[in-house]
Amino acid sequence: MPRYKKINQLPMWAMASAAVAAALLIVGCGNGSGQQAGRSHVPEVAVVTVEPQPIELTTELPGRTSAYLVSEIRPQVNGIVQKRMFKEGSDVNAGDLLYQIDPAPFQVAYDSAKASLSKAQANLPSIRSRAERYKEVLADKAVTKQDYDDATAAVLQAEAEVQYWKTAVEAAHINLNYTRVTAPISGRIGRSSVTDGALVTAYQPTALATIQQLDPIYVDVTQSSAELLRLRRDLETGQLTADKNNQKKVRILLGDPTSYSLEGSLEFRDVTVDPSTGSFTLRIVVPNPDHLLLPGMFVRAVVKEGIVEKAFLVPQQGVSRTPKGEPVALIVDETGKVQQRMLTLDRAVGDQWLVSSGLSAGDRVIVEGGQKVRPGTVVKTVPFHLKGKKETEPKKTAMPAATSN
Repeated sequence: MPRYKKINQLPMWAMASAAVAAALLIVGCGNGSGQQAGRSHVPEVAVVTVEPQPIELTTELPGRTSAYLVSEIRPQVNGIVQKRMFKEGSDVNAGDLLYQIDPAPFQVAYDSAKASLSKAQANLPSIRSRAERYKEVLADKAVTKQDYDDATAAVLQAEAEVQYWKTAVEAAHINLNYTRVTAPISGRIGRSSVTDGALVTAYQPTALATIQQLDPIYVDVTQSSAELLRLRRDLETGQLTADKNNQKKVRILLGDPTSYSLEGSLEFRDVTVDPSTGSFTLRIVVPNPDHLLLPGMFVRAVVKEGIVEKAFLVPQQGVSRTPKGEPVALIVDETGKVQQRMLTLDRAVGDQWLVSSGLSAGDRVIVEGGQKVRPGTVVKTVPFHLKGKKETEPKKTAMPAATSN
């Protein structure tokens, strides 16, 4: 068969190599244009402009409730309990009868003392008359001086006996009244430790019952002595201004996330620091008309420290930390470039940081988009808006002091 020679026809591998090279050239051109476009793109960041504003600083302290008044009921005479006159767990008033102790032996003692007093009072007039007659005839020497002295002594003795039996009557009457065990204060009474027919003794160590006054109620909280010294220093240097009208008002937080509806009043700060904990006690008086607060409950008290007249607040997501733990923020200067600022933080106020130093009025702090820029980068700024919240006045409740540098 005749053989034909192929002219101007490339092998298949050569054509495939040319196609791949063309594709790589096209892709390379596309990447170059993309990099150039990326270099020309200006990143966008969300910023907040910080301005000084007055805020009220508060401290949240743990504590427990205790009764305003506590009275342990104990008998003051020996005897048998005839009747318990109250319902356990009920409210009682001062003077209400709680227990009746058998009064029979004390009634007998009272009647006997009264009879002895009457006898002493009946003898006194005749003895006194005899002494007066002896005095009249003493000048005539109708009686001796010794007889007159004996008559005078008999009068004094009779008068003393009358006084003795008067006090005996009073003591017997007091013991008779002690058979009626009454409430010394108004409040809520707990369970009874004795029943009808029980034998009780005077001033026994075990209380018959306990009455607690729950309205108002005490809240005792503890605060570090170091915090007290810091607060006094801030007030003296002018960093804090005391709110004289509302300084003693305290808000109470219950164990659940709810807040107690009535405000308490700071009554006093203890004058002694516990050496084992380095803290002291603050006592707060809280109205408790519905008896919602019971003795021994764990609560938190929001105590007011004072007012910072020119405070700088920054959203917490706008502050980061260096590897050493130092707080820093990125700001945008007048030329639109990013700068890094070292901050000193005081504490958290709601979802924001209270900045002690490092910022000035008018600084624009980057809150969103800071992870894609570096110091010196030119950026485009847009206002930062809290999701689901309006840009209003910051929360007034301050959290415990944060670590600052």
